[in-house]
Amino acid sequence: MKIEIRTTGDGSKTLFVPELDEHYHSTFGAVTESKHVFIEAGLKQALLKFDEINLLEIGFGTGLNAILTLEEKADKIIHYTAIEPFPLEDETISQLIDDGDKESSAKIFRELHKTSWNEKHQITSNFFLTKIKSKIEETELTTSHFNLVYFDAFGPDVQPDLWTYEIFRKISGSMVVGGIITTYSAKGEIRRNLQKAGFEVERIPGPPGKRHMTRGEKM
Repeated sequence: MKIEIRTTGDGSKTLFVPELDEHYHSTFGAVTESKHVFIEAGLKQALLKFDEINLLEIGFGTGLNAILTLEEKADKIIHYTAIEPFPLEDETISQLIDDGDKESSAKIFRELHKTSWNEKHQITSNFFLTKIKSKIEETELTTSHFNLVYFDAFGPDVQPDLWTYEIFRKISGSMVVGGIITTYSAKGEIRRNLQKAGFEVERIPGPPGKRHMTRGEKM
């Protein structure tokens, strides 16, 4: 699958898949979007509620959400599990690193990507990463385990099979009561599927370029 490097509105890079006519992140700003949707609306809320974070990401992609989560420098331990069926090629990973990036940031970026799949790795003293090379439909999830979920799959128009009640029910079953799920999509059908799967759902302000996004709490 052909992938192109694109620069977004805030100067950060994202990927574009011509075959799907889809970007990995918002063209208004990849980092801006990820910080708003997953760090501010997800991680920071979970850190207020839980002593330790078991985090599940649907769609590791460029690793941006993992890097931003690590850089939040929370004192609490974070166990980060990411499910990604189509890992990036080494050449693409190298092209995502800007010459102006701090050496430490580039080093962490490379480390997140070079760690072997389907094994747990300690990246820092309080950040552990497990990347699962699989589809969410084919992945067995531990029951009542995760207290934070980043749902960052390609959009529902591109991959509708990933935004169904069945997928959200599976994720719900893997989460603890009070756990948070956050995603950039605010479509009514998505919110209804989340509600049916056992989440109390709220539509909150979205990042630049989007009026709203969705956050849910496992009931």
